Amino acid sequence: MHVKEDRSLPMYILLSIVTCGLYSYWFLYSIASDANTVCDGDGQKTSGLIAFILLSFVTCGIYTWFWYYNLGNRLASNAPRYGLSFQENGTTILIWLIFGSMLCGIGPFIAMHILMKNMNALAHAYNVQHNC
Repeated sequence: MHVKEDRSLPMYILLSIVTCGLYSYWFLYSIASDANTVCDGDGQKTSGLIAFILLSFVTCGIYTWFWYYNLGNRLASNAPRYGLSFQENGTTILIWLIFGSMLCGIGPFIAMHILMKNMNALAHAYNVQHNC
């Protein structure tokens, strides 16, 4: 199964604007699905879109931070399986999401860029390893 390895922040922003935010939900579904494929066998599972939406609503958005934190940690911890090493982990993502929001709102975009960069690298290594 080929995993998408060409996610980009400018396209994410553009498609999110054009679709009035709907693309951002499809993106979350896609990255969770791909993370579960690439990181299969690590004993973890990245929850999908329904859980993300419901738990974020119930917790007034706190679960959103938890989800991104866990995804960042999961990508970083699985990088060595593919001969990669990421400097950024869930803590980096969380810091950009929370404190980076105070920098004219640019922090969440930096956090998303980091997740995309790391997911793209893992996806490429996965595709090479599995001849996809």
